[in-house]
Amino acid sequence: MSGLMLNLVYEPSSGGKSDKSRGNAKHERFLGRRHYLEHKGLLKEKQNQKRNKKNKQKNKKKLLNTQHNGGNQSKPSAIFPKFTSYLPNKTSEPSSSAQTFSRKSTFSFPSTASTSQRHPTDQAAPRTLGPLKYVAMDCEMVGTGPKGCRNELARCSIVSYEGDVIYDKYIKPIYPVTDFRTRWSGIRRQDLLHAIPFDQAQKEIVKIITGKVVVGHAINNDFKALKYFHPACQTRDTARIPLLNQKAGLPENEMVSLKRLTKAIFKKDIQTGKGGHSSVEDAKATMELYKVVESMWEQKLSAFS
Repeated sequence: MSGLMLNLVYEPSSGGKSDKSRGNAKHERFLGRRHYLEHKGLLKEKQNQKRNKKNKQKNKKKLLNTQHNGGNQSKPSAIFPKFTSYLPNKTSEPSSSAQTFSRKSTFSFPSTASTSQRHPTDQAAPRTLGPLKYVAMDCEMVGTGPKGCRNELARCSIVSYEGDVIYDKYIKPIYPVTDFRTRWSGIRRQDLLHAIPFDQAQKEIVKIITGKVVVGHAINNDFKALKYFHPACQTRDTARIPLLNQKAGLPENEMVSLKRLTKAIFKKDIQTGKGGHSSVEDAKATMELYKVVESMWEQKLSAFS
């Protein structure tokens, strides 16, 4: 061990005090500085500066999160119609009696659960001063999400009782389109280049159909794409009318396509060619089908009520 030197360093306690004593002295010095800062008013100022700095960082983080969320288009919530509404006649303007008295008709609106369990046409429209205003609506959907699995609204057409076009616009889906379904929807990429946003379209369409009887074929699919719940008593679904199937010579309980019903009753072909469906043509055909059984159907609904 001649080549190995072992150095031992030994530091005796200063003043012969123990570690505990040194710790107490350090704590006393800290308290002394604290009392001095408190006396001068510097400690409170320092604490306020620290608190302000922390609040600024928190507000900055919240602002960044808000801007980030604002950049992504939020998913619109579903719209429920108001329970009380004006009920005009079948023409494009309210009846004179409705304008004179300005009365309101209040009716009960079934919950979503009851609507899903009960046939949407089992309730008659509420009685009013005059006949209700009727419109027919048809929507075209495109696919979004993986392999176009999600249905989204891309076009909506509404026609009056006489078949005049009230509304017909292309609508930009909320999410990027992954399947245009042109063969059925008739929607092409260029159709959506100048389409209106979904939120705007939803407000415009709901404003038109609120307080009116809406006629459609498998209309619940259109309402779902519109994210809207229409009162069951003001809905007429031509896909679920046994009277129409009887007129067409088809089984009453079978859900028949609009194309097949139109061909059987009017001997007219619709949805032809490879260009896809036209929502205007489909809405007009739906209204004409409704007129065929309107009198009998409304009497039946009145008996239910």
